[in-house]
Amino acid sequence: MALVPYDPFGMLRRDFGSFPRLLDDDWLGAHFAAMPRVRVDVRETPTEVIVSAEIPGLEKKEDVHITVHDNHLHLSGTIERVGEQKDEHFHRTERYHGHFSRTIPLPTSVDDSKAKASYKNGILEVCLPKLQQQVGRHIDVDFH
Repeated sequence: MALVPYDPFGMLRRDFGSFPRLLDDDWLGAHFAAMPRVRVDVRETPTEVIVSAEIPGLEKKEDVHITVHDNHLHLSGTIERVGEQKDEHFHRTERYHGHFSRTIPLPTSVDDSKAKASYKNGILEVCLPKLQQQVGRHIDVDFH
């Protein structure tokens, strides 16, 4: 099975091909530059749910806020651009900076008190242990 990146406008591009200018990526980038694209992968092991998010440009842990509420993981924060000169003339700006926010539904109940997060090479990884709910139990039968 091939993995396909999340593309919220893919169906519109396919179904409304007579409006290519409206749904063109460059048009979207120019008119909706304030909308960050925080891409995430959500995977599940027998003991935990792991969310990996692409958020390049974070400099310190205060730049990102992570909360879990009602079986949803909420990521938000700010990406600052540092080291750029004010007198430079940009011909194209595609890298995002500013506030970002993303809410991800979780596939199962998690224990948020034992959650851990790490950030390396632009990838934020949040590990959330599953709640150990007893779905059922085996009942032994006494034979007489």
